Amino acid sequence: MNGARWIVVLGVIAITALSFMAYPGCTYLQSDTQVYVPILERLYNPALFANDPMATDPHVSFTILDEVSIAARKATGLGFREILFGQQALARAAGILGVFLIASALGLARVPSLLIAAVFGLGTWIYGPTVMSVELEAVPRGFAIPLVLLGVGLAANGRDLTAGLAVGLAFLYQPPAVYPFWIVYFVLTLWPGKPEVMQRRILGLMPLLGAVVLLFLMSRWQVGEAEKQEFLSRIDLVQEKLQRFRAPYNWISIWGGTLVWHYLISWLLGLAACFRLRRSANQDLNFLFLGLPLVGLASVPVSYLLLEKWKLAIIPQFQPMRALLFVTVVLLVAAGAAGLKAASDRRLIEGIAWLWVALLVPMQLRFEQLWTLPWSAVVARRVLLALALAVGAGLAAYLSVWSKRWSAAALACMMVLPFPMMPAFSGLRKASPAEPVEMRQLADWARAETPTGAVFLFPDAGKGLEPGVFRALALRAVYVDWKSGGQVNYLRQFSERWWERWRQNASTKPSSQALSKYAGWRVDYIVIRPEHRLPNRVAAYENSRFLVYRTSL
Repeated sequence: MNGARWIVVLGVIAITALSFMAYPGCTYLQSDTQVYVPILERLYNPALFANDPMATDPHVSFTILDEVSIAARKATGLGFREILFGQQALARAAGILGVFLIASALGLARVPSLLIAAVFGLGTWIYGPTVMSVELEAVPRGFAIPLVLLGVGLAANGRDLTAGLAVGLAFLYQPPAVYPFWIVYFVLTLWPGKPEVMQRRILGLMPLLGAVVLLFLMSRWQVGEAEKQEFLSRIDLVQEKLQRFRAPYNWISIWGGTLVWHYLISWLLGLAACFRLRRSANQDLNFLFLGLPLVGLASVPVSYLLLEKWKLAIIPQFQPMRALLFVTVVLLVAAGAAGLKAASDRRLIEGIAWLWVALLVPMQLRFEQLWTLPWSAVVARRVLLALALAVGAGLAAYLSVWSKRWSAAALACMMVLPFPMMPAFSGLRKASPAEPVEMRQLADWARAETPTGAVFLFPDAGKGLEPGVFRALALRAVYVDWKSGGQVNYLRQFSERWWERWRQNASTKPSSQALSKYAGWRVDYIVIRPEHRLPNRVAAYENSRFLVYRTSL
C-alpha cells in the first residue's frame, strides 16, 4: 500500500475513533438496541424471554442482523454488546470512507476530502422521521445508511460493481434504507451513454438481485416467529390511533407543518451547492446529488398518500420518509466541498459562507431558527461555533495559494478540532453507552436470584427507559414498557396486546393492594422507586434507586 492510501486509511480510522471517543459517541440500550438485544438473546437461547411478547414476536425476518450477530457470537464467544459494537464501528468507518470518496470525486485532494468526511462524522439529527446521519446505536439502519454512502462514493469513482456490493449488503441489513439509491441508480443506468459506461452501470445492479433473492430465502428460514409481518393489509381505525400515539414520526400530518421550511431551505441550499460543483462532478455523481434529495422530498407526499389516505400497512414498516436524510447529507457534503474549492481558488468569503452552511448541519439547528430573533443563547452559541470553524477551515484552504503543504497541515488540524469543540461549546453532549450502577446491580440480582421465566413490571416508570435496559441486562421478561411499543408498526396482534397491557399499567398505581392484581396479570415482581415504598411489605431487593417486591408471598 503506497503512502497516499495509508494517509486515507489512517485518516478514516482517526475520524472514526474521534466520533466514538470525543463526539458524538455511541449508546447502548438507550434506543432500539433495547428491542434487538432481547430478540437476539432469545434466538440464541430459546429458554429466555418465553413470557415476553416483545422477544417472542421478533421482527427480524428481513434483516441479516440476527444471522450475522449469532454467527459471530458462536465463532468468537463474545457477547452481543461487543458484537454489535464491532459492526457499528465498521459501518461508521464505511460511511466516513464513502463521504471521503464523494469529496474526492469532486476533485478535492486527500486532506480536504478527509475534512468533509470529518464534518459528516459529527453526525446530525434528521427532524421528523427521527433518524440520525450517524446513528448512535448499533441497529440495522445504523449499518445500512453508511454502506449506502459508501456505495455512492464508489459509484462516483466509477467502481459500480463494488458500489453494488456495498449497497447490496446495506439492503440485507435494512431494505428501506436502500431504496433512494436504487431508484436514482436505476434511472442513471437507463440514461444514454457510452456502451462501456452503460455496461458498467448494469453490472452495478447485479448485486441487488442477489441480495433480494438471498434476503427472501433467509426470511423463509427465519426461526422464532410467533406472528408474521403483514404487508398487503390495511390499517384499521384502532391501529391508526395506536400508531399515531406510539409512532407519530410516520405520520406527516402530525409534524410536517413545523418542518416544511427547514427541508425546503436545506434542499435549495444543497441544490445551489451542487450547481456550483456541477463541472467538478461526473455524470454519475451529479445524478446522485440531484436524485437522492429529490427522492427524499418525494417520500413525503408518497407516504402521506399511501399511509394517511390509503392506510397501507407496509408503510409504517417501510418508513419511506427516512429518505429525508439524504436532503441533509447532500447539503453537508456539497456545501463543504463548494466551500473548500472556493477558498482554495482565492474566493475566501464565498468559501467561508459555504463552509458555514455545511457546519451548521451538525449543530442540529433548524434553518427557520436562524431568522427567529432574538436568538436563544443555545442558537447563538452554535451559530458562532459553526462560523468560527468555517473561518478556520476556509483560511486553511486559502493557504494553498502559497503553500500546499502548510495548507494540508492546517486542514488536518481543522479535521480534528471540531470533535472536542462540539461538546465543549455547542451545548451538545457526547453520548455514552454506560448504564447506571444501580441498574447493573438490579440486573445482576435478577439474573442470580430469580427464575429464568420470571416476569417483571416497572409500574411507575412511565415512558422511561429503565424497563428496557433491565430486560436486556437481566435477561428477564418485562410485562410492558414504552420502548417495546415501537413494534406496533410491524405486528398487529402484538400491538393489541401491548396496548391492553399499557392501559392496564397506566390505570393501576403501585400499592400493597395492587400486588394481587399484578399477580393476576402473571407478573412475578414489581420494580418501583424508593419514594413509592410499599408500607408493611418487605422488599425482595433494594438499592438507592430501585425497590423490588414479589407480587405473591
